[in-house]
Amino acid sequence: MAKKKKRTWLIIASIILIGLLIAAAIYKSKSKPKGEEITTEKVSMRTIKETVSASGRIFPEKEVKISSDVSGEIVELFVMEGDSVLMGQILANIDPESYESAVARSEAAVSGAKSQLAISKSNKENSIAQKAQISAQLKNATKILARNSQLLRDGIISQAEYDQAVSNVENLEANLQAADANIRSAEQSIESAKFNVESAEASLKEMQTSLKRTTIEAPVNGIVSSLSVEQGERVVGTMQMSGTEMMRIANLNSMEVQVDVSENDIIRVGVGDLVDIEVDAFLDKIFKGTVTEIANSASNISSGALNTDQVTNFIVKIRINPESYNELVVPGQRFPFRPGMSASVDIYTNEKNDILSVPIQAV
Repeated sequence: MAKKKKRTWLIIASIILIGLLIAAAIYKSKSKPKGEEITTEKVSMRTIKETVSASGRIFPEKEVKISSDVSGEIVELFVMEGDSVLMGQILANIDPESYESAVARSEAAVSGAKSQLAISKSNKENSIAQKAQISAQLKNATKILARNSQLLRDGIISQAEYDQAVSNVENLEANLQAADANIRSAEQSIESAKFNVESAEASLKEMQTSLKRTTIEAPVNGIVSSLSVEQGERVVGTMQMSGTEMMRIANLNSMEVQVDVSENDIIRVGVGDLVDIEVDAFLDKIFKGTVTEIANSASNISSGALNTDQVTNFIVKIRINPESYNELVVPGQRFPFRPGMSASVDIYTNEKNDILSVPIQAV
């Protein structure tokens, strides 16, 4: 009986040992490193495309900066950032009070200048009438003098009477010269008054223009892409200096990507090159584009000394083809692309067809 129990335990121990050996063998086989997988592919004729990769940001192709031509307080602001606007739509109003006063003063100055012109013209007319009267008197006095000269020779009148006739003629001749001088003076006054009227009218027109400019209108159709001011804020007009930028209006229907391309790659990029565009906000989607503009000068070169370690880049502008994102445009909602979004691009700079090649993964 004891021998039988001993044999049973030996069998159980043997089974356990064999199980452990099998488990160890399986673990060891699984832990062995697998050999590197190799992709094999036949050499064949393919189309090879050369690309230049770069990254940048999205901007509207056309964006207009809106500034006030006149200075003053914004008393009304009718738009918010993101609003759609039409050309001619009123965006804001600048306080017009001071400009209305200036227009009133200019209108008074025009009225005064016109009144002075009318007086000068009236003075000329009076001087002309006075000259005509003096001319008639002189003509009559000359006849009397001629008759008195004969009467003096005939002894009919005295020398004193003759001298009086001579004096009358001389006085009238002097008055005639004075009348001519008055006419010339009146003509000069008229010219001066005309100049004053023109000057006053020009000033009035300028004041009226300034008053009109207190109303800020949209110069183009588009979206208010940025708003830099608030109602009640004072702005500086561009007539005095650079002025305060109030907002920007962009045409978001036409967007572009501006990327920096290194000097080593820029020589391979050309206007018209096709581009694949990836926008961070739209994962797993490729948009199509076309190179529209290449900068002639590097974007990071300043007037100071150049740093030889500095990377030299050139700005390349790429228009995003609307056909590639039409399905993202929803009427009545914000445009899918917003200024400042990040994007990366692959610019196709060269293409060769029917080239004997093999993928690099198979080499």
